Amino acid sequence: MLVQEKVTTVRSQVEIDRIRVSLQTRYDELTTEYDRALTQSQVLRVVEIGDTAGDDQADSGTKTAERDTAQSLLRTILERRAQFERALSRLEEGTYGWCEGCAAGIPVERLEIFPAATTCVSCKQTRERRALA
Repeated sequence: MLVQEKVTTVRSQVEIDRIRVSLQTRYDELTTEYDRALTQSQVLRVVEIGDTAGDDQADSGTKTAERDTAQSLLRTILERRAQFERALSRLEEGTYGWCEGCAAGIPVERLEIFPAATTCVSCKQTRERRALA
């Protein structure tokens, strides 16, 4: 079993502040997106409740699919927002940018593409292979 030590970064305060702003901005964008999607979902429900007269199976199926899609979107946004919240916590702890699996530094290119990454590519691939097994 891998014993993981707390890793501290050697980033300047300017870099940390820049990363924090970037992560917080994306978190705020996801919050706005969630609020918008929640409002749309609520409108969809109101329309669905008020407009059932004359529905056949196809209409009911379409409404169910739309409702399921809206719920899936909400869950996805919340999951992504939680990832950015975790990244902000890791930044405050001094562990942002370091792999949770092997404690190696996560390449800057990976963090630029996926700022909420908590693992290096190697550990991510290992986790995915285990999940498929």
